[in-house]
Amino acid sequence: MKIYNHFSEFKRLNNAVVTIGTFDGVHYGHQKIIKRLCELAKATGGESVILTFFPHPRLIIDPENQDLKMINTINEKAKILASLGVDHLIITPFTRDFSNMSPQEYIKNILVDTIGVKQLIVGYDHRFGKDRAGGMPELEAEAKTYDYKIEVIPEQDINDVAVSSTKIRSALLSGKVALAAKYLGYNFSLYGRVIKGDKIGRTIGFPTANLFIEETYKLIPADGIYAVTVDMDGQPFKGMAYIGQRPTINGMTRNIEVNIFDFNQEIYGQDITMTFLQFLRDDVKFTGLEALKVQLQKDKEDTLAYFSSLS
Repeated sequence: MKIYNHFSEFKRLNNAVVTIGTFDGVHYGHQKIIKRLCELAKATGGESVILTFFPHPRLIIDPENQDLKMINTINEKAKILASLGVDHLIITPFTRDFSNMSPQEYIKNILVDTIGVKQLIVGYDHRFGKDRAGGMPELEAEAKTYDYKIEVIPEQDINDVAVSSTKIRSALLSGKVALAAKYLGYNFSLYGRVIKGDKIGRTIGFPTANLFIEETYKLIPADGIYAVTVDMDGQPFKGMAYIGQRPTINGMTRNIEVNIFDFNQEIYGQDITMTFLQFLRDDVKFTGLEALKVQLQKDKEDTLAYFSSLS
């Protein structure tokens, strides 16, 4: 899959089969649409194109609202889309100027002149252009002028996508990572860089790698302990992760840490991917470090028991 970070990088196609959306999570509902996109491209001798936006339009239109968190970073999304067989991914920088484009300008300048659309797959309620004034009537009217066909995604499928996205976010924010995986079709993960912590874990026999997530818009699951796998340069490890403010030591900031089993290397500055498999328990405050150590030993036993149950 070829990735373009601006329209200027894209060379107009002769037969582009296009769909448009944020596709956050690229879950089962999205995958159904993308499968149809690729099928149609293959059947018509065309090339599949996904037009997506970054940052998310809501973050530009309503900058005061920073509550919106995304299931995928833009890089994670791109990797999943590539695995589904998409030919081209255009990541459009969503700006105020872009949002002020009229529906007619959007169709002519972007879809027709820049991409070369011949087939367009969109939801029945797709809105675009300044003040979201464009919809199916505008797309259908311009289709006659510019000679492209439209395939409409039914209301039921669009509703399923919206419901699934809501369920996934709700599940993750409740710590239900296994449930989220069922909706996603894959296990949720965090990608970040290992940074130095205060090394308290080492003093009680449970050293942890502290994870820094650069993308502030990335959704972080609920506080608690999780069974996870950790990928470093393609090498997988088992471990248990902690998310929380470390109430036992009166912590003030929310941390993401992972105790990697059978591992004792220094990995500061290294990028790792932590994949969530199972929620183990809530974050609680203990009477002291010794009580915490006892609980962490039990957590490790529970995590190992979970991994044993998979084999």
